[in-house]
Amino acid sequence: MVERGRQRRSGTGGTPRSFYLGLAALAIAGVAWVGWSVLGGGAAGATAGVRGLDFPDAEALMTAAQGVDLGPADATVQVIVFSDFTCPACKVFNERVEPGLKAELIPAGRVRLTYHDYPLDLRAARNDGHRHGFVAARAARCAAEQDAFWPYHDLLFQRQQAWALRASAPADAFNDYAEELALDTEAFAGCLASDRHADVVTANRVLGDSVGVGSTPTVLVAGKPLAEWSSYEALKEMVEAELARR
Repeated sequence: MVERGRQRRSGTGGTPRSFYLGLAALAIAGVAWVGWSVLGGGAAGATAGVRGLDFPDAEALMTAAQGVDLGPADATVQVIVFSDFTCPACKVFNERVEPGLKAELIPAGRVRLTYHDYPLDLRAARNDGHRHGFVAARAARCAAEQDAFWPYHDLLFQRQQAWALRASAPADAFNDYAEELALDTEAFAGCLASDRHADVVTANRVLGDSVGVGSTPTVLVAGKPLAEWSSYEALKEMVEAELARR
């Protein structure tokens, strides 16, 4: 069965608000993300972040940033991942850890997984290997409009080597993946060729920076960092310890 995923506002639903309290000290002074501008046009649409997004407080940032959830809203433990589709380590997390989550912990109602974009091409000193992280994040959000975020997310990681190192934005590949998943390709291509979701992806990156994300993937289990992010058993152990504590 195809897994579906919908975007939602961060800080609501199953996400523990305590995780975001670390934003307060920073956000009190206001957070403005002014270093980027929307670029692009053509088939790839917006390929960089949005200039001038202003978040006067933590609540505004939490409202602007949307995670994508998988699992029941009343799950006991929240697993949050900040990730980039061009990141080889994130591909490892997708291949080694997410299958266990999707097959075991999420169906059992123990875990809700929330994905946040953390595109590495934004403000990076060098974009080699990560130059298409932002537009890939937008592509996955375009798929989410058709309730297909998670299968599209998986396909981006599976085909990472085929598109991530290309010189120009791989809009043709992204459109092909939408066709492969039997999406409405016209609607998807229209979304990708626009600036849709550029603000949301930008806000997700700001959210990650604000809570101290320094690398990808950053995985949090009930708000606590998972050191062994490549090990499903390590994640499961943390989840079980949290379930026992509660």
